[in-house]
Amino acid sequence: MCGIAGIFHPATPKPVDPARLVAMADAMAHRGPDGAGVWTAPGIGLAHRRLSIIDVAGSPQPMQDGDLVVSYNGEIYNYKALRAELAATGAMFRTDGDTEVLLHGWRKWGEGLLDRLTGMFAFALWDGTAQTLFLARDRFGVKPLHYAQLTDGSIAFASELKGLLAHPLLRREPDIRAVEDFMALGYVPDDACLITGVHKLPAGHFLPLRRGKPLTVPRQWWDIDFSRRARGSAADLADELLQRMRAAVTSRMVSDVPLGAFLSGGVDSSAVVALMAEASGQAVKTCTIGFNETDHDESAYAAQIAQRFATDHRARTVASDDFDLIGRLAAAFDEPFADASALATWQVCALARETVTVALSGDGADEALAGYRRYKFQAAEERARSLIPSALRRPLFGGLGRLWPKADWAPRPLRFKTTLLALADDGAEAYARSVGVTTPAIRGRLFSDAARRALGGHRAEERYVDAMRDAPARDAIDRAQYADIKHWLPGDILTKVDRTSMDVSLEAREPLLDHELVQFCASLPASMRLRRGEGKWLMKRALRRHLPDDILHRRKMGFVTPVSAWFRGPLADEAQRLARSPTLADTGWFDMPAIERLAADHRAGRAEHGRTLWQLAMLDRSLVRLFP
Repeated sequence: MCGIAGIFHPATPKPVDPARLVAMADAMAHRGPDGAGVWTAPGIGLAHRRLSIIDVAGSPQPMQDGDLVVSYNGEIYNYKALRAELAATGAMFRTDGDTEVLLHGWRKWGEGLLDRLTGMFAFALWDGTAQTLFLARDRFGVKPLHYAQLTDGSIAFASELKGLLAHPLLRREPDIRAVEDFMALGYVPDDACLITGVHKLPAGHFLPLRRGKPLTVPRQWWDIDFSRRARGSAADLADELLQRMRAAVTSRMVSDVPLGAFLSGGVDSSAVVALMAEASGQAVKTCTIGFNETDHDESAYAAQIAQRFATDHRARTVASDDFDLIGRLAAAFDEPFADASALATWQVCALARETVTVALSGDGADEALAGYRRYKFQAAEERARSLIPSALRRPLFGGLGRLWPKADWAPRPLRFKTTLLALADDGAEAYARSVGVTTPAIRGRLFSDAARRALGGHRAEERYVDAMRDAPARDAIDRAQYADIKHWLPGDILTKVDRTSMDVSLEAREPLLDHELVQFCASLPASMRLRRGEGKWLMKRALRRHLPDDILHRRKMGFVTPVSAWFRGPLADEAQRLARSPTLADTGWFDMPAIERLAADHRAGRAEHGRTLWQLAMLDRSLVRLFP
């Protein structure tokens, strides 16, 4: 895995200072500790930091072939097949890695190269003949790419925001809309950035920049499609699903450096380990993080799978109140990131890096096969909505919801206020709120009058509503999954894994996000993804011969971090400090007495605001770094 950066002068071929490129790349040295390179020509410069995985001794970057130069971050899993195809048409390869495939593939197929790639990637390719800089990002957004137009008219890009921040001409002005997005969702989504003028190339998009032409908008080259349905019996489709999973896992085991897997003991990581063990001639290296609180600890399940498949297993128990990593996480993510499971994800990445350089994860199956519990609730609510006309449903459920007392402490099925208000809305609006962290009502109380005016009606949930209404889909579950793949997956899950793994110079691979596998899952009848309230139904059926029932059907836990308990215990002082934070106060965005009341209510147990306090804590730390 690597870090890339570059500068392009679209108007005139002004010289690019190599020192600036070095500074941008060195800000991301953790992404590539094994090598560095810079290439410049009139009006263009590319930089690279390398984590050596394939062709360790060769394939330096930026890599040049005649008038083509590329700086690339990622892995192309089908590169050997593409090399053979290109070589058969006369391409001459000088290296043994996957990078050179991009150069010869561009010369042969142009933009059509993207459709042929299987993998995770973000790359910048300069075509000197066409005087075009081509930026591209993989289908799901596994690998990041930020870009901005600077005050001198140049375009700068980098894998991480900190790479752009190393350029002195980047204006550091905050975008209040991104603050609304973060407070709603717990992350800054891929269509937003906390720094005005900085953009993230969307997943499945490319951006062509041509000399002498104005800055264009990204163009979509791939999208998931839930509108088609596969035909066949459950048994036949389960067999096909397993075969596709097997192929995806095997293709991601190619590596010239030590390789292993994260093993939580859940269905997804256990499935990956099972298929790795089947394909490997030696013991698979696995690792897991356990917690010192039984309610949060899954290490016994991981040990069960490790024993079943005779893996070379390592486990480490950490304190569930290990919040000393907050500062390091703020530095790793740049923008505020409030998914508290990032703490545990960083810890398992650090443990893995002690023995391997590449680790396979089970990420992606929940989005592809309706594994989250919220899909179950969404399906049930949609059935209820269909029984009552909207003209009656909205006043009936809306009135009851407004009268019903809040019960933040209760499990969701017993939080009738939330359910009633959801039933009063249409499915897209209700789902958009369900994936959020801080509700619109609480955000309204926390934001100052000036902030609300500056937002000008911008609403974080609207992107979810738009995605669900425009989705290529047949039913409610299709639409919810589509919206999550467009927003939650790249903005939260993949950002979390990329930043935590790269912070310790580890490459993480997600075989269950193989694009052909995910498209097959999207074509399955909804009842084979979610049946009788159980998500990933067909996947569990397909794995019955590989995994025991107590792994397949146990309640999903995930990397739970008890932030609510922290803010009533060891972080109680932190909650009080937030209400007096000069950083938050100086923005003018917040009603500081409202933060103080929110913190006091949480500490006293009168309300549940732990996740909102965590958001404010992460925002506070990020603002200090971004706007010193």
